[in-house]
Amino acid sequence: MAIAPNPAPDSIPGQDPLQATIPKIRQGSLAAIYYGQRRSGDFYDFLRVKDDRVLFGLFDVAGRLRETKPIMLALQEGFRCRGSRLFSGRENNEVDALLELWVDLNSRLMEAAGGVHSCPAFLCCYNEEVKTLTFVNAGHTPGLFWDGERVRELRATALPLGLFSHSVPDASLIGLGAGNSVLAVSKGVVEAKHRGEEFGLERARLYLEEVGFETAHETCVGLLARVQQFMGTAPTHNDVTAMALVCSR
Repeated sequence: MAIAPNPAPDSIPGQDPLQATIPKIRQGSLAAIYYGQRRSGDFYDFLRVKDDRVLFGLFDVAGRLRETKPIMLALQEGFRCRGSRLFSGRENNEVDALLELWVDLNSRLMEAAGGVHSCPAFLCCYNEEVKTLTFVNAGHTPGLFWDGERVRELRATALPLGLFSHSVPDASLIGLGAGNSVLAVSKGVVEAKHRGEEFGLERARLYLEEVGFETAHETCVGLLARVQQFMGTAPTHNDVTAMALVCSR
């Protein structure tokens, strides 16, 4: 059974404004893939903010696509416009800039939704020069970091976007080396079921330990193929999305 390894257009006719352009990075690769067509509020975006820095994120806006798309577009606009300004300075602090971006996106989401509306998100800034990843996990499924010996979970550092207007987030930073990788998956991956049993985060962790793919694209495609194999059918229960960063060996 074949998967659709692409940022597929959604079910609304016309060009998809949420389609992202994934930048090339030095000594590594980035990728993100939806399984087939989106049905709900998953989306990802990438933005080169400086010669040596790339901002990217995976979002999961609660609700079905037709209802959530205006919120998704507001988040994307904030991610691109505010993110570009926050990270454009020569001496900017990546942790502070990412936290300020979270605050801005939180405000934009609540305004677009007209109140409380949950959106777990995994926001990252990768510095190619020093090979560091600064991230805010806003109530999202834990990211998975393969450091060459074991897989570590990148757990929540903040509440999901859209729940509280004055919540205080936190951020973390990790260093990456040759062959290291980071994988983030949507809730649809974890909750994929076969005969009542979920795929779970543990299967995603074991997958990352086993494969050792050379590119982020291969890592994402392989994970989604494994979800489909586990279910025995194409997943239609929710959006199923993977995003990865892989450093060259």
